Amino acid sequence: MVAAAHELFDTHGYQGTTIREIARHAGVSVGSVFTTFASKGEILSEVMQARLEPLYAEIDRVMPHLRGCTADRLRTMFAVHFEFEARHVRLFMSHIAAAYDWTLPPAARPYGRTPRLQEVIRDTLIKGRTEGDVRQDVDLQEIVDLLMSAYAWTYRLVITQEADARLLIGVMDRQIGLIADGFAPKP
Repeated sequence: MVAAAHELFDTHGYQGTTIREIARHAGVSVGSVFTTFASKGEILSEVMQARLEPLYAEIDRVMPHLRGCTADRLRTMFAVHFEFEARHVRLFMSHIAAAYDWTLPPAARPYGRTPRLQEVIRDTLIKGRTEGDVRQDVDLQEIVDLLMSAYAWTYRLVITQEADARLLIGVMDRQIGLIADGFAPKP
């Protein structure tokens, strides 16, 4: 069922996929879908959780070894994300779209309610703070929110410009530079 949902979300998007289609594609009844999941959002959450585990294993392996300033470490971390998501960009855009579905039950975890990306960003900023790259007086959660917003919003270029990972990374690199100017120590 999760594999069927993965395929449908990746090809039809979140809004374009129904529970009925997931059941039909999986060869099960609609009732059996609801035996396991309370909503389409929960199904997407399960698909994304399984998909993102290898990404975060790679991030956990790489991040401690990154050199350079905080902005450069953030650029590398987001570049890894863009490269990973480029393989199934419509699926990830479904994950983002679900964040705006106000009817989702609390168990659903769309983009923004998945704490792992926020943790990685926050850890990078904390390290930057100890190294003197990040001002002590800035609210780290505000920076996390700005970076996550920039990351999600950059995906609009997939639709408007048929952007590939390289273009997305370039745009995000510039946005990180602008955000970093705000959290860098003042001379």
